[in-house]
Amino acid sequence: MIADAIRQAQRMHKAVLEQTYDGVCSIYALAYEKDPETRVSKHKETLLQGELPCHLSFSGSPAAKNSETVTTAAQTIKLFLAPEQVIPPGSRIEVTQNGRTESYAQSGKAAVYTSHQEIVLELWKGYC
Repeated sequence: MIADAIRQAQRMHKAVLEQTYDGVCSIYALAYEKDPETRVSKHKETLLQGELPCHLSFSGSPAAKNSETVTTAAQTIKLFLAPEQVIPPGSRIEVTQNGRTESYAQSGKAAVYTSHQEIVLELWKGYC
């Protein structure tokens, strides 16, 4: 009985969080594709999942910090999305939110909760 109430509360919490998702993301990864004529396999970027509701959150200072050798900017970018989605390491994550589209890479393991998951992102630099 109490377990049922907890599960119901978790479902309600997830539904409320999903109402805050104001962006969409698409997940891309490299896959081998065989050329039918040459029979040579090459890496090609393929869409794994598209139009996933999400939300980007920014924290920290986006202002540049000067030092004697280099100028750096420290900012944390987090992606919030449903816990069922699996984002493979090394994927390119393209997020559209507030009329802007940007590509990111997953910089760490996702923190997965019953209601959502949080993934720390970094700006996309290319496939390794």
